[in-house]
Amino acid sequence: MALNKSTSGARWRVRPDGPDKVTGKLAYLTDMRSEGMLYGLVLRSPHPHAGIASIHTDKARRMPGVHAVLTHADIPGLNRFGIVNPDQPVLCDDRVRYVGDAVATVAAETLEVAEAALKAIEVQYVVLPVVDDPAFALSKHAPKLHPGGNVLHRAQYGNGDLDAAFAKCVHIVEETYDTPRQMHTYMETEGGLFIPEEGGRLIVYSPTQHGYKDRMQLARILALPEFNIRVVSSPIGGSFGGKDELNVQPYGALLALATGRPVKIHNSRRESVRAGLKRHPMRITMKTGVDGQGRLLAHQASIVADTGAYATLGAEVLNFCVEHVTGPYRYEAVDVDGVSVYTNNGVSGEFRGFGGNQAIFALEGQMDRLAALLGIDPWAFRRLNLREAGDLGPLGQPIVATDGVAQVWEALNRQPIWASREQVRDGVYAEPWISRGVGAAFVMHGSGLGFGIPDPAGGMLGLADDGRIEVRFGFEEFGQGLLATLELMMIEQFGFAAEDVRIIIGDTDLVPHSGSSTASRATSMMWKALRRLKEPFETKLLSEASEVLGLPIDRLRIGEGGIRSADESAEMLLPYAKLAKQVKQPILFQTHFPFPTSPAARVGAHYLYSYSAVAVEVEVNKLTGRIKLLKQYHAVAAGPVMNPQGFLGQIEGGSGMAVGFALSEDARMERGEYLTRNLDTYLIPTFADIAGHSEVEAIEALPEGDEHGPRGVGEIGSVGVAPAIASAIYMATGHRVSKLPVDPIELQDDIATFLKAVDAS
Repeated sequence: MALNKSTSGARWRVRPDGPDKVTGKLAYLTDMRSEGMLYGLVLRSPHPHAGIASIHTDKARRMPGVHAVLTHADIPGLNRFGIVNPDQPVLCDDRVRYVGDAVATVAAETLEVAEAALKAIEVQYVVLPVVDDPAFALSKHAPKLHPGGNVLHRAQYGNGDLDAAFAKCVHIVEETYDTPRQMHTYMETEGGLFIPEEGGRLIVYSPTQHGYKDRMQLARILALPEFNIRVVSSPIGGSFGGKDELNVQPYGALLALATGRPVKIHNSRRESVRAGLKRHPMRITMKTGVDGQGRLLAHQASIVADTGAYATLGAEVLNFCVEHVTGPYRYEAVDVDGVSVYTNNGVSGEFRGFGGNQAIFALEGQMDRLAALLGIDPWAFRRLNLREAGDLGPLGQPIVATDGVAQVWEALNRQPIWASREQVRDGVYAEPWISRGVGAAFVMHGSGLGFGIPDPAGGMLGLADDGRIEVRFGFEEFGQGLLATLELMMIEQFGFAAEDVRIIIGDTDLVPHSGSSTASRATSMMWKALRRLKEPFETKLLSEASEVLGLPIDRLRIGEGGIRSADESAEMLLPYAKLAKQVKQPILFQTHFPFPTSPAARVGAHYLYSYSAVAVEVEVNKLTGRIKLLKQYHAVAAGPVMNPQGFLGQIEGGSGMAVGFALSEDARMERGEYLTRNLDTYLIPTFADIAGHSEVEAIEALPEGDEHGPRGVGEIGSVGVAPAIASAIYMATGHRVSKLPVDPIELQDDIATFLKAVDAS
């Protein structure tokens, strides 16, 4: 994949964590060991829904080498977790609600002994009816899975007179779209090392996207003050939202405190499949109408999301989906209704795109169908209905105005991949059962957590005793390139050399509360924090250097290696190491501020948006129904590019995930049981599946006076690929896709008829 951006050449650098990652030298948190370490395991329910009649642990406790066997009775504090809605038991007491529910946890000298101890725990279950379908869960006949019923959350938005708008429509499209339960499939599965210290402190080395939130939740569970818990959360072998919520942390922490010894827990891939979060499967029904000139008049959407057994961030994902099912388009009237439903299926939660992937797949499908009814080019139809700069957002809220909508539309419209679509469709290929098509999709994606949700940011900048410039943020590096991006910011904004800078992240003892490493917010917040810190930090450095050197400040500047002459010679005058030894007081500055939010009081409504246009070319084998991605193009308007390699990597990685979402990935369940229990039957795209000609065009221009800088791109690359592929499939085959992943059987021609036609030709 190539980045089409003329100004980026001088800024391509080796990632600071790159060599260690590609050589295998880097150790993830789950690679760590400690003297006297025990091994922890969790006993999980074999049933998707059952009452617990009794739990007997005596046999396991008496086994040689077993140091702890814990149940709900051994939890000193709150027996629940969940970032927003703590409804998931740490260890179940009266009922299990999915096959991954935790019932007991053990610590032993070896993994083999721990596994034997789990088998020795006797649990008597009373099997209960399984609620595995969201529609059934909403019926009056369904068993209640939680005291409040089976509805986690409802969200609505409406504007205008819908009935009157539909009455004026010349064409109306009604369709239902289904999306899959996708797995994160990170390299490093859930795990960590938990070390008790003297005085009752606990160190937690475990992958997460928000160390401070982990600390807060663990403090409630362990009945400890937060300052007694240190969470170290980097480096991480992938997350994509899947480690935003607690996973093994409660069990490792409880076992470490119970035994007084370090405890290591590391989920196997099977355990990760069984207990880990997945993307919310959704059913989205849409009814959309236009007038005779192609103007959108009415849009109605109904969303049903399967959140599984517990909440996690299911309510917030639904809010995001409700916001994004109207997308970047104008309507006379809109009505959106969404519900997130509890079932006995695996727990759904945070996942790259956060409900936007499901929303845009459905919405862009509607746009293509309407354009076909009108007999006009689908991209021209979109331009006719796009929002203009200065328009209100999808929920009627004020948003930061940019030209991103028009910029990405125009960028894709002039691309060869789109201009060649008729030749691609009508081309003659090597085999008569091969056909090709080109498709496109539009994405408008909100950044940050949205209105009404605490979204703090901040950072620290200082001169360390050894002369290194220390920059500290409470974010985590989990493969997205945060370290490289931050290093480049320090070089370009301040003029430091990479060797001058020490980056400290992901350690609650050492870093400020910068908020979560989610929602495409980290790059934006680091950029803003450094801009706020730059003037006071530079002024202090130069004033201290002025005293030491006996020179006026205006003759000095900061630069590579130390304080330099401000004239053309840029002569080195005072290395940072020497300055650090002579300053009278430590030089350290800190800033705190919230992520920018819309002034409209609409919970979850976003203020900053990124925009993307995606085009793909696919090849369809009509004998097998298999699809091959040949080309893809992404135009992304997200403000200045801080790290060209990171920018490209995020779009490339996101598009790879989207190919799986579109064509192959589905953690299928039946009666609350996973049919896909490991990666041997779960089809993740390989390099061969996503290779081919790929191009990313970064559109950096922002309106004059924009103060928000770079918008994040961690998610937007994953959103538009699936609807673009669906559009290309239609061009190639005439088949409209409404369910993901695409079923090859739907694309197969009748072979006998097809072969007769070939012979006749």
